Amino acid sequence: MESFIVSARKYRPLGFSEVVGQGHIITTLKNAIEQNQLAQALLFCGPRGVGKTTCARILSRMINGFKAQNGDVNTANLNIYELDAASNNSVEDIRNLIDQVRYPPQEGKYKVYIIDEVHMLSNQAFNAFLKTLEEPPSYAIFILATTEKYKVIPTILSRCQIYDFNRIEIEDIVGQLRKIAKEEEISFEDDALHLIAQKSDGALRDALSMFDLIVTFSSTKRITYQNTITNLHILDHDYYFKLLDLFLEQNISPTLMLFDEILKKGFDPHNFLIGLAQHFRNLLVCQNPVTLVLLEVSENVKNKFKDQAKRSSASFLLSGLSMINQFDQGYKQSKNQRLHIELCLMKLSQLDRVFILSPPKEDVKKKVLT
Repeated sequence: MESFIVSARKYRPLGFSEVVGQGHIITTLKNAIEQNQLAQALLFCGPRGVGKTTCARILSRMINGFKAQNGDVNTANLNIYELDAASNNSVEDIRNLIDQVRYPPQEGKYKVYIIDEVHMLSNQAFNAFLKTLEEPPSYAIFILATTEKYKVIPTILSRCQIYDFNRIEIEDIVGQLRKIAKEEEISFEDDALHLIAQKSDGALRDALSMFDLIVTFSSTKRITYQNTITNLHILDHDYYFKLLDLFLEQNISPTLMLFDEILKKGFDPHNFLIGLAQHFRNLLVCQNPVTLVLLEVSENVKNKFKDQAKRSSASFLLSGLSMINQFDQGYKQSKNQRLHIELCLMKLSQLDRVFILSPPKEDVKKKVLT
């Protein structure tokens, strides 16, 4: 039986051209190498799963002229050292590293030290590292990576050239998932890939883990929208579309029954409320072609939003969004949280009636004058 390799490792970028969504970082590093202006201490910071360690490995290989055949080779090369600061965070660990720095490389031009999760080092370890980081030998380069830059002491930050990695855009993640699916001959629905990208919160590694999970779930190697919402426990967009139609119809009873159905499927009531606010926000975005680009969903779902936005007034959506926000703030303090959300839904069901019953200001002024 052939051993399975997860997509995050199998499709780890081998060169800068394969890195997704970090164009500003790649351009700067390439120029630094070409112009021979690479700093000796670099700090890569940003959210998890956006390519910090991957870029550090690629940079290490490039400046030494090494080539990679797969995502994990050359990481154990004598010129490239990787240290996990989460488990090696003492002064003794840093002293061992400093002792290694004293010896020049046996092959290649540079010795590169990649220290992952550097914010986990103790204050004593940071202080022991300061002098070496400020004045390293000409052949030593330090690449520090962290998800929590604010935990790194200022004296370390001042000695590093800082690179801030971005969360990866949803469209970039979808594009990468689509590319891998075609490579693996996996059929897919675009709506499903968009859901995975949204759920990953800008982390490509998380998206690839979810991708593998859904492929494993399907015996036919097919990624469907239905399988995705089932596995990732995401509430289907259709529930929110149905709810808003019921609000516009001012129909309380079916609204409460639909909410009951959602609860019986095991969805968290608070997450449901947050999703409802997001739905109102998306409808507001759809009412102006200029802001339509802010809608990060598939084309199929986007058309549904456009259709419902035409049938909803801006005043209804703004008032509804404000009301949901108030109920969201009071959710944790509520003794009966289900009733708390049901009250919100009942008020939303009657919100449109308020605008119908309220006469325009001009009409009120005319009545006063007569």
